Amino acid sequence: MYKYSLLLISLIFLVSCKKPKETTAIITSKEKSLQYTLETNQRTYSIKTVVDNLSNPWGVTWLPDGSMLITEKSGDLIHFKNGKKKEIKNVPEIYNRGQGGLLDIALHPKYSENGWIYITYSSTEGTGNGGNTALVRCKLEGESLTNIQTLYKASPNSTRGQHFGSRIEFDDDGYLYFSIGDRGDRDVNPQDVTRDCGKIYRLNDDGSIPKDNPFVNDTQAKKAIFTYGNRNPQGMAKHPKTGEIWVHEHGPKGGDEINILKKGANYGWPVISYGVNYSGTKFTEETTRKGMEQPVHYWTPSIAPCGMDFVTGNVYPDWKGHLLVGSLKFNYVELIKLNGNKVVGRENIAEDVGRVRNVKMGPDGYIYIGIEGRGIVKIIPN
Repeated sequence: MYKYSLLLISLIFLVSCKKPKETTAIITSKEKSLQYTLETNQRTYSIKTVVDNLSNPWGVTWLPDGSMLITEKSGDLIHFKNGKKKEIKNVPEIYNRGQGGLLDIALHPKYSENGWIYITYSSTEGTGNGGNTALVRCKLEGESLTNIQTLYKASPNSTRGQHFGSRIEFDDDGYLYFSIGDRGDRDVNPQDVTRDCGKIYRLNDDGSIPKDNPFVNDTQAKKAIFTYGNRNPQGMAKHPKTGEIWVHEHGPKGGDEINILKKGANYGWPVISYGVNYSGTKFTEETTRKGMEQPVHYWTPSIAPCGMDFVTGNVYPDWKGHLLVGSLKFNYVELIKLNGNKVVGRENIAEDVGRVRNVKMGPDGYIYIGIEGRGIVKIIPN
């Protein structure tokens, strides 16, 4: 009798796992072009833990030998190799407050030739109390950072704990892009190109300003700015075919966005938005305005997006070419289905894994997910 009871319970569990479910995110016919049904289909993969016991794995990249460099927001830089974690020494002093800390990490596209590693973090250097986002490049010798060079430091510092950004990406021409959020000062920073914050920046790999940056001839503007009117971009990825740089950013309550970077473009924050204040009150009546970009996609309600990458390679043939976006709020990864640059659907994958801080394609062709309070896992097709 006991044996049959176990069999019955197993059958019920299998049936419940196969039952597809969906959550509707369509809101009005006017906005239907940017809103799609979120589907959860039968799971055809397993999730394997690669690195355990991490608190807040903000950034991850891979060295040529396949080992991983992982940033913990608290300030630890971890080298994970052969199943063991080693703490990298000589990491810059981190201003660990609110959303600030040790943030993203990326290798130079020609790392095997020059050895440059790029890191963003919140720093107390510069004017004012508190901190702001900095970008450095450095090299790794043994288990220590050397030759650390500050390429950019946003100013002024602030004791606010919000919206430091920050992601790093290189384009096909070798330009370096990185993001800094509005630092919680939405009515001052994002729309003002004479001020840092609420921007995407573009530099040459040595920190110098590209001659064709959009505001190089504006005597008052910050010359590194590439786009403005951004709120808090925490996802950035290069499209594998077009080479365009895609970003996503947090909205307030609703209005998270996916955008494609355009030179000198204004993405509207906080003049236009599909979101409202956290209290539910409106801060703007406008969702469109001439001269301001519309998002490729926006989420209402907000999913709190963090981390982003395009699916490449042949490990996941049904997902290839589509976009991965992590959700801090709903503990899953969204597969944003694309037709060219248009979103045509959404699928919920890796649901209930925990607060997703990052999602990236590894050099082995697998999807890796950084999860707060857990570690780094990868998706393995059955």
